[in-house]
Amino acid sequence: MIEIERLVKSFGTKKAVDQVSFKALNGRVTGFLGPNGAGKSTTMKALLGLIRPDSGEALIDGRPFSRLSSPMRSVGAVLDARSAHKGMTAYAHLRSLALTNGIPKSRVDEVIDVTGIASVKNRRTGTFSLGMSQRLSIAAALLGDPHNLVLDEPVNGLDPEGVKWVRELCRYYAAQGRAVLLSSHLMSEVALTADDLVIIGQGRILRQVSVARFVDEHSSHGIRIVTPDPRRVHEALAGLGGARVQDVPRESGDPAEGYAVMVDGVPMQPVAQILAHNQVVMYRFSQEQTSLEDAYMELTHASAEYRAKPPMGEGGEPGRQSDVRQPSGGRQPGSGLSDVQPGDGQADDGRSGIRNRTGRRAQRRGTRR
Repeated sequence: MIEIERLVKSFGTKKAVDQVSFKALNGRVTGFLGPNGAGKSTTMKALLGLIRPDSGEALIDGRPFSRLSSPMRSVGAVLDARSAHKGMTAYAHLRSLALTNGIPKSRVDEVIDVTGIASVKNRRTGTFSLGMSQRLSIAAALLGDPHNLVLDEPVNGLDPEGVKWVRELCRYYAAQGRAVLLSSHLMSEVALTADDLVIIGQGRILRQVSVARFVDEHSSHGIRIVTPDPRRVHEALAGLGGARVQDVPRESGDPAEGYAVMVDGVPMQPVAQILAHNQVVMYRFSQEQTSLEDAYMELTHASAEYRAKPPMGEGGEPGRQSDVRQPSGGRQPGSGLSDVQPGDGQADDGRSGIRNRTGRRAQRRGTRR
């Protein structure tokens, strides 16, 4: 089990995490959600002994990481997909970890097979794609057959098959009675995998809830109807207790003709039966559900540290700059795709950059002559 208790950590004047407390229980996948800069990585680094918190505790099976007698058997972690030395082969990287942690060679072969990297195990990790590096980092996390897993954005760079595999891996470990802490900023992905949710924003816990309850709270039973005669829909459903019927704007996916009506507060079956009994013509009859991603965005919107405007400016004017907030001391974005301006020794686009570099080489050759 993973326990975070009143954790506080500041970097200079910025408080990265502030009184953060939660548990990742055995036998369950805990989704650790939050926007960029929310404090997820800081919390996990404190848990794994990579940074020292100002106050509070981060415990793995009741002990801080520094007091674990066999760390890789207690917890496996993925924090950086490209942590392996670029000059080492995948096999050499895993074998060195095994040797320094008293893990048998046979386990190296096992995790290579589990993660699907057998065909590239003798390649240097510096040649790996992000997806291959991610699989290697997961192999390293599994090496000690740990009781706890801490995974920070483990699906970055993976193809759909790889994303599904990570989901199944998390569920498999939880089914064995182990604790899995899965960090992400994607509600839609975590909802498919996790049992519990811990949502953080600007260093504070915003919500702790089970996925089932979160889904129940944000699931709607709205029924969208497109009909040539919305008046008849209102009349037919007037006597249905609890039904809220309102005209709504048409959507791009609606049939070419008709008017849109939304019905809330009642199940789909009685609505369908009443409308059929009254012979109401319908071009569309579908049940709609509130997006969990939308519910998560609404909860964390005020805590987002970095925000951008749509690519089209006000009034539909293209080419407006995104209003992206930069971290303190960061370089402000320039116009166009790069914040390096022409005249700084670099070109303003890729093709002229080739010409400029070629010209400089020619000048150097002329000087040598």
